[in-house]
Amino acid sequence: MTDLVPGLATGTAALLGAARSLQPRTVALRRALHRAPEIGLATPATRDAVLAELADLPLRVHQGRDLGSVVAVLDGGRPGKTVLLRADMDALPLNEPDDAPHRSQTPGVMHACGHDLHVAMLCSAARLLCQRRDQVPGRVIFAFQPGEEGFHGARHMIDEGLLDRHGPGGRPDVAFALHVSATMPSGELHTRPGPIMAAADVLRVTVTGRGGHASAPHHALDPVPAAAAMVGALQTMLTRRVDTHDPTVLTVSRITAGTTDNVIPETAELEGTLRTMSEAVRRAVHTEIERVCTHTALAHGCTATVRIESGYPVTINDPAAAGRLTDLGRRLLGDARSSRMAAPIMGAEDFAYVLARVPGALGFLGACPPGVSPAQAAPNHSNRVRFDEGVLPAGAALYAALALL
Repeated sequence: MTDLVPGLATGTAALLGAARSLQPRTVALRRALHRAPEIGLATPATRDAVLAELADLPLRVHQGRDLGSVVAVLDGGRPGKTVLLRADMDALPLNEPDDAPHRSQTPGVMHACGHDLHVAMLCSAARLLCQRRDQVPGRVIFAFQPGEEGFHGARHMIDEGLLDRHGPGGRPDVAFALHVSATMPSGELHTRPGPIMAAADVLRVTVTGRGGHASAPHHALDPVPAAAAMVGALQTMLTRRVDTHDPTVLTVSRITAGTTDNVIPETAELEGTLRTMSEAVRRAVHTEIERVCTHTALAHGCTATVRIESGYPVTINDPAAAGRLTDLGRRLLGDARSSRMAAPIMGAEDFAYVLARVPGALGFLGACPPGVSPAQAAPNHSNRVRFDEGVLPAGAALYAALALL
């Protein structure tokens, strides 16, 4: 990451300089978290690391009742609004290569999405703001959230009162989250107003026929051709029933049937994911999936049981909050390093639950490793992913600026 661009406002320059002075501490925490990743809603080691890092700060700290969350509240020295800043804490079920720096010491678990960077950045942002407490308007809620990777951690924290008027910090007026990306240029901030990430649902279909000998398919009802036909029929449905201007992705990622070569199985199973950018299209496609699968099965003499498990909703940025995030990015990082995304990302994010209730914005902070082009970098969720620790001061300063400037 390059040095601060000349001509930026004194306040942002000082904030970024202070974040750089904390870099050894920020890096040490990030690496400690990377070595001890945890999955899901129970993240006791990560929670304890956060509590230890915040212990000397003038914060009101609350722990989750049924999950390993931490909520820390800073009461500022001036009147103002309440700002919520979130960092997700959990890791993924991946084996990290032996040659990786600061390698995970937990077999089969790895911080492959950068959540360790998020936690380290937000902890340092809390320190920056506590050092400037008299200048902080209103109140800041630091939300350290487990269970982002498919466990609905944000929803659980909301159920425990995160956004309530009588919650740990009162009801926030605005909420922000940053997410690092290994395939975006290091030190660049990308965001957009409106939908920025997709809703994600899981599709599971069981096709039932009648088993028999593979040499005599006419004496059976083979569910395998029916399942295979569904894959093509579902893709055709998308092109015929969904407006091309409404981004929609349906991927059948698993087909399972049979036990050996000479037996026609009784059942075949499909599994996949549906990604949509509006609730109206989401509901319509749910209906179409059931119709297509049911009637394709019937056309082959079989039946189909269709189950669609609703996942995270669409992540929708408030236009004013997204504009504020972009503006602060330009002031901190330089005009060329903060930009509006041309299109949303079809990945999903459970910060959507927060943004459905509180105006706010999610932004992506580029963290492509040095010496690698973004196009060639291993992406988030790859066990080969690497992140540039040089972006940690930018992330910490940006988090702090969202509550201070």
